[in-house]
Formats: sequence, C-alpha cells, structure tokens
Amino acid sequence: MMPDPQPDFQPEPGVAEWLAPGLRRVLAPNPSPMTFRGTNTYLMGDGDLAIIDPGPNSESHLNSLLQAIGKERVSAILVTHAHVDHSPLAAALSERVNAPVHAFSDAFGGRSAVMQDLARTGLVGGGEGVDTTFSPDVTLADGDSVAGDGWSLRAIHTPGHFGNHLCFAWDDMLFCGDLVMGWASSLVSPPDGDLTDFMASCRRLQDGTWSVFHSGHGAPIPDPAARLDWLIRHRLSREAAVLAALQEGPATSAALAARIYTDTPAALLPAATRNVLAHLIDLAGKNQVSPIGPLHAEARFALT
Repeated sequence: MMPDPQPDFQPEPGVAEWLAPGLRRVLAPNPSPMTFRGTNTYLMGDGDLAIIDPGPNSESHLNSLLQAIGKERVSAILVTHAHVDHSPLAAALSERVNAPVHAFSDAFGGRSAVMQDLARTGLVGGGEGVDTTFSPDVTLADGDSVAGDGWSLRAIHTPGHFGNHLCFAWDDMLFCGDLVMGWASSLVSPPDGDLTDFMASCRRLQDGTWSVFHSGHGAPIPDPAARLDWLIRHRLSREAAVLAALQEGPATSAALAARIYTDTPAALLPAATRNVLAHLIDLAGKNQVSPIGPLHAEARFALT
C-alpha cells in the first residue's frame, strides 16, 4: 500500500470549511483512487457567491451545498472541466439557486487536431469518466471574466488534463481544477487529455505570480511555483523513461507502463497506461517515436 500523500488533509465531507476570507470549501462524498478524498467544491464571495466545481451527481452533496449557501445569492456556477466528478451536479444546482453555469464548452471542446482525429477513430478516454451530457449556459473564452459583488474571476484556458479545462484566477489565487494537484500528478488520458497541451498549460501558469493554488482534489498548494516545477520535471523524467524503455525494442503503452511504473498499485496501472500513451503521442508529434501501423490505444511504438 502506498503511503498517504497528504495525511493532514482530512476534511469532513459535506461540511463547509473556511479557507480564507470569502472562500469556503465543501468536500463531496466521492473518494476513490482517482479523486483522493473527494471533489473540492468552492464557494467564493460574501452574500453574492460563485460556486466552482459543483461536483458529482450526489443528492447529499447538493443538500450540503444548499445548506452552506443558505440565504445568500449565487450569481454564477463555474465548472473547470467536464469529468463526472466535477460537472454533473451543475444542472441540478443551477435549477435550485437560479444561477447560470459557466464553462469553456461542452465535454468535447478544446481538443487539439490530433486528439480530434483519435476520437474519430474510436479512441475513448479513461480515468474519471466524461460527463457527455454537460452543456454550459455561458461559454467562457480564454481571458473572459465573471464578476459578482466583491469578486471577479478570470478564466484561463488550460487544456491538457481535459480539452475544455479552465482555471479561474482570483487576484493571486488560482482555482486550478485537475491540472495541478498537490497529492498526485494529473492524469492525462487521450483523447480527452493531451500531454503536449498539458506541458504548455503548466508552463503558461509559470508566468504568473501565484500565492496559492486551490485544486479539484486535495489540500491547498501553498507554493505553486515549486509544484509546477515538480510537475514539469516529473513529466520530463517519464518521457526519458519511455524513450529508454523503447531502446529495448517496440512496445505498447501497456507494456511500457508495467515496466516503468513499478511502484504503482495494480488498480492504477490502467491510468498509468493512459499516461504512457499520452507521452507516446506527444513524442510522435516531436518525431521521436512512431506507431507501427495506425495510431490507436493498443499500437506498438518504436523509436524513430
């Protein structure tokens, strides 16, 4: 069994906890190997609220959010991305509090041309699961703002973990969804995830001056610059491991994952395989590896 990456992070599901003036977090009751303790839903504002990532389709979580909202007004519901642990509750919450849902797009927007081609060939994502019915009331482009009484959030399109992924900047704080987490590296599972975009999004965030990241799962990240540096170094080390393993001959993403992720529990090997596939597609785009035959999830890859 792997050690607990954040043993001090033990919030009680359904209980609104203050993180900073004007900011509360309510943990959804959906713990899993992919979601850690569960999904973090954020309530921002005082009297006039923004709700960030309503979470999974859970009646108990909906009731917890309504209790935390009380008689306050909700001006906007914002969704970082359309995975089933983040977006499904948005519609029911919107109906109850009469507030529009904001997001970059439906579940299929923001994909690169390479990932669109893979999706057309039948490749489907793995991991948390896609909320295929998600459709926002208001679409947000990169740089758009959503404002209420006493607050303003700026949308930053950060594809990589998911094509329609947005981060939301509140002054020098960032709600970073699943792009950056403190307890684990983010899953990148094609065609919904794109490692080329993921690295670009992380490097883009490095250009900002951030005091704290509030992620979709796990504890706040108090040193965002250090975490971004770690994520990029981690991915580059995985890339080097993939290239080294291919020195022994062509292999599939599953075979490479079993060889590289030696300390990973068996339950997480499918996610690791998807991460390796993401690296292989990225390396193919850089002409460092090539698939043997058509590009698909079970393809064998060789060094170029």
